[in-house]
Parts: sequence; structure tokens; C-alpha cells
Amino acid sequence: MPLLTTVPPRTLTTIAGAETLVPDPALLVHLQFRRFAGCPVCTLHLRSIVARLDEIEAAGIREVVVFHSSAESLRRYEADLPPAVIADPDRRLYREFGVETSGRAVLDPRAWPGIVRAVAHAAAATARSRLPAPPLRPDGGSLGLPADFLIAPDGRVVAAKHGAHADDQWSVDELLSFAARTTRGERR
Repeated sequence: MPLLTTVPPRTLTTIAGAETLVPDPALLVHLQFRRFAGCPVCTLHLRSIVARLDEIEAAGIREVVVFHSSAESLRRYEADLPPAVIADPDRRLYREFGVETSGRAVLDPRAWPGIVRAVAHAAAATARSRLPAPPLRPDGGSLGLPADFLIAPDGRVVAAKHGAHADDQWSVDELLSFAARTTRGERR
């Protein structure tokens, strides 16, 4: 599948029923593809995004997070997230953006440290009754790969990453670096 270089305008509906534009006519959009509702690795990563959301927004970036789970499942696990959360149980957006499913998501040894950290965090949060336990049989399976796209207001994909394993996504520092290059007129 050829890499997507321009994103046609569309309106997506969040799990809260709000509409969100991609691309955004005034801001960069960090379109994140995560795995499933309640995914411990995704939850830990998204908490790192939320912890620095003020910095991200100050850089002119709007966060949009897509999961291959139903809105009902997502509301159970992700309803408290401030970014726009999109349910894509049929994986239409995943296919359009070339985001894959693979056994290497959890079998790649590079994912294991992140999986261990995330499972420990999920177990502690569940024990404190802060989060429900991750699902044993998640919507759409557990072998999805993450992906990140930075989309300019004109729809150009100015940076992209297709993860090689479950814990292979942009850090906040990488995201901010791509945004800074984009606003300076550089392209990656």
C-alpha cells in the first residue's frame, strides 16, 4: 500500500459524540492510532501525552486518538482522556492510513520492557480501583501496531511513523520536534 501523503478533509465523531475535523484548518493534528480499549501499553503512553498536553497544545498541535475498539468499550477505559478519542471498530481509518496488525506487536523483544512497565502500572491502577482491568479478549484483538501521523492544516502528512511493535510510538519530545520543524517550514 502506498504511503498516504495528503489527508482529505473529514469530520470524525468522538466517543463523547463531538465532531472533530481532520485536518484541522488552524492547527497541526497528531493523529495517533493505538491498539484496543484498555491496552496497558496504550494507556501508559497516552498518560504521558496527557501529562504534557499543555506543551503540545502550545506548539499548535491537536491530539486525535483512534482505537480499533467500539465506542462502548472505549468509554469504559478512555472516557477521561482530554484528547478527541475515536472508535474505529471496522478499522476503516487503519486501512486508509496503512496501520497493520501483526504478531510482532507483542512478540518483538523490544516491546517487552514497555509491556512489563504497562502491565505493572495497569495492575497497580486496577488494585487502587482507578482503572478497570484490561480486557482479556479485546475488541479487534491484541495484535495491532501503533502509528503516528502529524498532519498540517492543508492536509499534508508532514511526519509519520508506523510502529514495529506495541510500544513503538513517538514520544512527546519527538512530536514537539516534528512540529517545530514543520512550523519552521522544514519537511520530514
